[in-house]
Amino acid sequence: MIGRLSRSYRRTRLVTRLALGIAVLSLVVFAVVGTALTTYMRGYLERQLRDQMKLVQISQSKDALAHGTVAAKPYWRWYTAVYEVSGTTAVLRKPSDVPKDTAELAALAEAQAATKSGEILRTARIKGEGRYQLRACEVEPGVVLVTAAPMADLEDTIDQLVTVQVVAFAVALLALVVAGRSVLRRGLKPLSNMAHTARGITSHNLTGSARLPVRDAGGRNGDGPEVEELRTAFNTMLEHIDDSLAVRTEAEQRLRRFVADASHELRTPLMSVRGYADLFQYAAANEPEEREKHLARLRAEAARMGVLLDDLLLLARLDAAEVEAPLRLEDADLVELVCQAADAFRASRPDRPLSVTAGPDPVPLRLDTLRIRQVLDNLLTNAAVHTPPGTKVSVEVSVASGAATVRVTDSGPGIPAADQDRVFDRFYRIDKARSRDRGGSGLGLAVARSLVRAHGGAIELSSRPGSTTFTMRIPLAREDWGNLSSSGAHQPS
Repeated sequence: MIGRLSRSYRRTRLVTRLALGIAVLSLVVFAVVGTALTTYMRGYLERQLRDQMKLVQISQSKDALAHGTVAAKPYWRWYTAVYEVSGTTAVLRKPSDVPKDTAELAALAEAQAATKSGEILRTARIKGEGRYQLRACEVEPGVVLVTAAPMADLEDTIDQLVTVQVVAFAVALLALVVAGRSVLRRGLKPLSNMAHTARGITSHNLTGSARLPVRDAGGRNGDGPEVEELRTAFNTMLEHIDDSLAVRTEAEQRLRRFVADASHELRTPLMSVRGYADLFQYAAANEPEEREKHLARLRAEAARMGVLLDDLLLLARLDAAEVEAPLRLEDADLVELVCQAADAFRASRPDRPLSVTAGPDPVPLRLDTLRIRQVLDNLLTNAAVHTPPGTKVSVEVSVASGAATVRVTDSGPGIPAADQDRVFDRFYRIDKARSRDRGGSGLGLAVARSLVRAHGGAIELSSRPGSTTFTMRIPLAREDWGNLSSSGAHQPS
């Protein structure tokens, strides 16, 4: 039974639980207040009755001294008796107005004579009459006056008071529960709204969605600081979910685009390899010259596919940098790396005028020399591939604001504004046909940006007709700032 009630209580709504809690607490408060009030009222009425009996006995004592007894009844159902006490025996004087059962009155007279005190009070039940308040006082030596006052009126008053209290408290408790439940329901309405919002989230299809369409707007008049704090935390959680959904959606879109582009890029050399293999099968038995030509093309396509796979593997390792560290850091001079990349560029592309501007001092950094050299080669190759022959290319190395900066600038036609935001995307080409013909995979700038970010730096693009600049920034070690920030002079090489 108790377990069933406990389960039923756990299934009860919070508003009902709070209302029941208020009811129980109010019931305890009403019980304490009612008990205290009843106790005080009983004590007050009993004191009033004792004072009244004392006044009555003062007058009756005079009659007892003058006439030997008291014949007149002071109030209805009051009794008065005069006893002569000898030793331990009390004898009633006649005439006296006494009830049929006088045992309690005689016992009180004997007790008063034995104690020799001024007065004795006692509450007793007289057979056939009910509860009475008894008071005994000594009129003269050996003579005791006993007065009995009924307590029925006092008990009736207390019973009426208790009845009024029970009715009033019951009505108040009922009104408190009903009104309190209404007030609690209104006060908890913001929580119900949040629950409704949460149910709206669960019913919304999040597949392919980047934002949640629901928010908790709150009430017009305010719902209190606690509810506002909860609402703010709730909406902040929704914003965090939105951000996570946006990141997930963007990642899924990138993944789908990456898979599609990678499949396309790998299909092209594979088709070439298959075609050259078929040609080689038919030409191998004919002339050796044809065989060597097709073998060379097979090797070229295999090499191209190998470069593409290497770039894809490198990007995958950079994306998983939190799992593994794809960089091998060492102390190196950035100026020396730039000069080496420039020398290699001049050797492979003598028709491209290249100038290098750097300060007189080395720029020591902790970096992966092979990867940074790969970034520099990609930027220089990009400047050569996408500009006409004879276009001037310049490289500038500087140090400012705690970072080493390398700027690769060409005076070519520039990059269209619509393409500038996507040049670092994987497999993205401005001129797709020309880039593929020249062996580009569309991964060079994506690899460059990922490698620079892996070093804690950033790479940016600014382009306009006649000038395109790729700016690479890598932060310096803090202890090197003071030594390098003053090296503002540059010299061409």
